[in-house]
Amino acid sequence: MLINYGIIKFMKTLIIIPAYNEAGNIEKVVDNIIQNYPQFDYVVVNDGSTDSTRKICKERGYNLLDLPMNLGLAGAIKSGIKYANFNQYDYAVQVDGDGQHDPKYIDSMIEYMEKEGSDIVIGSRFVSAKKNHSLRMFGNNLIEFLILITTGKKITDPTSGMRLFNKKMIKQFGYRMNYGPEPDTLAFLINSGIKVDEVQVEMKEREYGTSYLSFTRSILYMLHMIYGILIFQWFRKKGA
Repeated sequence: MLINYGIIKFMKTLIIIPAYNEAGNIEKVVDNIIQNYPQFDYVVVNDGSTDSTRKICKERGYNLLDLPMNLGLAGAIKSGIKYANFNQYDYAVQVDGDGQHDPKYIDSMIEYMEKEGSDIVIGSRFVSAKKNHSLRMFGNNLIEFLILITTGKKITDPTSGMRLFNKKMIKQFGYRMNYGPEPDTLAFLINSGIKVDEVQVEMKEREYGTSYLSFTRSILYMLHMIYGILIFQWFRKKGA
């Protein structure tokens, strides 16, 4: 496939930044995009934060989608994708508000998507790098295994929050699907004929605040993913 990279540069890309109590990180994340990646548009999705995240975004004049209540990470991402769909973006990519994801990889993710005809490209830590041995990696490995045995597709970093969606998927998540872009939905989409690929990236540790997923939420998340991948995906209506 021949790719005209000049055309890619003129296609509209939206960076979706879900933020829940990210007052310590949000300025660094957004200012980095504004200063170093002006070719991309962005929107901060304030997911009902109880700290000063909203105040900071307002004072700095950031492009803000301010949710009136906490919808959780999947709800915040989906709200951003709906925004991308309404504003007719060609690509939408999630970059978390904790500073973990580096926007420098977005161009290579888009180029890979165009070259391989992917519908979703995941920024993966483990395409060419080894995983460490930790409880968190056990959960990652378990989800990877469940996706592999139910789809035949190996996704090395299924819990990565850095995901690029093409226009087809923006429309599907924006209007035609009632599911957030989580690993169980990735399994469902792969079995529905959606092409999901990965590109190697490096991620940073958050500097301030805490993750969406507390220990209790992590356990519930894993149980939800196991049920969703092994059982519930088979009852979803394809194309819905």
